[in-house]
Amino acid sequence: MQTIHEITDEILRAEGGYVNDPDDPGGATNHGVTIHTMRRLGLDLDGDGRVTARDVKKLTRKKAGEIFQEHYFRGPRIDALPEPLQASVYDMYVNSGSNAVKILQGLLRNMGFDIARDGVIGPQTIRVSFAAYAEAEAFIVDAYGIARRNYYYAIADRRKASRKYARRRDGGKGGWITRAEAFMDPHYHLSDSEHRKRTAKWG
Repeated sequence: MQTIHEITDEILRAEGGYVNDPDDPGGATNHGVTIHTMRRLGLDLDGDGRVTARDVKKLTRKKAGEIFQEHYFRGPRIDALPEPLQASVYDMYVNSGSNAVKILQGLLRNMGFDIARDGVIGPQTIRVSFAAYAEAEAFIVDAYGIARRNYYYAIADRRKASRKYARRRDGGKGGWITRAEAFMDPHYHLSDSEHRKRTAKWG
């Protein structure tokens, strides 16, 4: 099983460096840390009394990793989930905040467990996650990955500007989809033709 440091390193590689994509609601981002997160944490790195894109550019990879581990792994209590689920939920939390937990809770509800879908990992979510893992150890990690992939496709269905994250210009799988599938058994990956069929309605 990967350590938290190894998972964090993979997340940092996937996130890349500084970007400020107008189609990304996260705004200016560096190593996956958004300007909104830096403002929430008060990270005024240039000491001018404001947190701006200039501060985002100054963020180091090491500091970004520390932020992820403290505020996206231990803070939301992902470390309290069954260990095999932690990597994918952690990666999704970096990518989409509490939606990562709502996806898990939605999966647990679909499995028949009575659980609130509130995006918070509390005692109920921890207890039910372990019960679900004990019941479906062989497929729950893949099921979470599939639910995550469906979430990405659904965003792109609703928001035209987000489609470039789910589908490349050549029609192949975009970063969102390959990222979700990275945590799934290859047996559950969509083929290129299945992906193209799923996204054909986007034009």
